[in-house]
Amino acid sequence: MNPTLNTITEKIRNGQRVSVEEGIFLDEHVDLMTLGRLANEIRERKNGNDAFYNTNIHLNPTNVCVYRCRFCAFRSDLKSEKAYVFTDDMVRARVAEATAAGATEIHVVGGLHHQKKFDWYVNIVRVIRESDPKIHIKAWTPVEIHWFSHLTKQPYEWVFKELIDAGMGSMPGGGAEIFDEEVRSQICEHKADSSKWLDIHRVAHQMGLRSNATMLYGHLESARHRADHLNRLRELQDETGGFQTFIPLAFHPDHTGLDYIPKPTGHMDLRMVALSRIMLDNFDHIKAYWIMLGEQIAQTALSFGADDVDGTVVHEIIYHDAGAKTPEGLTVTQLHRMIREAGRNPVERDTLYRRVQRDGANWWVEGHAPEPLLA
Repeated sequence: MNPTLNTITEKIRNGQRVSVEEGIFLDEHVDLMTLGRLANEIRERKNGNDAFYNTNIHLNPTNVCVYRCRFCAFRSDLKSEKAYVFTDDMVRARVAEATAAGATEIHVVGGLHHQKKFDWYVNIVRVIRESDPKIHIKAWTPVEIHWFSHLTKQPYEWVFKELIDAGMGSMPGGGAEIFDEEVRSQICEHKADSSKWLDIHRVAHQMGLRSNATMLYGHLESARHRADHLNRLRELQDETGGFQTFIPLAFHPDHTGLDYIPKPTGHMDLRMVALSRIMLDNFDHIKAYWIMLGEQIAQTALSFGADDVDGTVVHEIIYHDAGAKTPEGLTVTQLHRMIREAGRNPVERDTLYRRVQRDGANWWVEGHAPEPLLA
């Protein structure tokens, strides 16, 4: 065995942290199966044979966006034929669909519509909460929080308080892309930079919100950029402990300004899942986002460090606009089959990783008494 790999292996087996330089070495020089084996040791130490999923639905209230990120196929100009904006009734209809499907979470992200004031975004959260007081609202990435702060000329704390009061329950991890500013300036110029992204999560965690983290890979970045990105995340996690899960996101090039770049291979997808599990020793969960990876790669990822496949994900359009060929949603039965075929035990969770119990259309969090069905 290579001496460096031997040292890393011993560190992993002793529960010690892998350095940035060792992370780069793993990324550049270690074969996939070895990476997977090391990552799986950590995965099973943390989560045994369980594989988590949730019953969720997506809401993207508008695709009109002031930014023009080169990697994005979702955004639209205001006067484009593809531009859309949700009304309150459309939001209520989406929530009603989520409630009928037994969803525990609604995931809300979208474009930064330059003609909409902050109150419009707050109102979306409020309408969801009024429509279904029980559903968890995971809403607005740090990019959107930064935009809201810009709109209102108020600090992040004030923005979060307004959203929490309206019903926001946690924050998704989008908008991280890649933290290295040299690369970031080439793919998402003008968008909230890496220090702002991290600062906003820090404030969220200090205010009691849990959040997720992501990294977009397979575009202009290299191994050193990826290792640096993962290291910055684990440093913030050391400080706050507020991250729940990490989601490595494969770049989809179709219909973007970077469409000359080939889509990441399944081999790279599994490498990134494994590398993430190895480097993010202080993250409890690594997610294999099936809608981006495809069902078969997501299944395989459950043996390469991942312990979560996300959820039913009804109405996902951001990655489908960029060429994703996966379904726009899966049933719980399909998710169970995917997980069991991978040799894992399916466990339904809520957004905060509490286990969910069901009795027909009713659901509750394990350890909490079930609430009566709404009339």
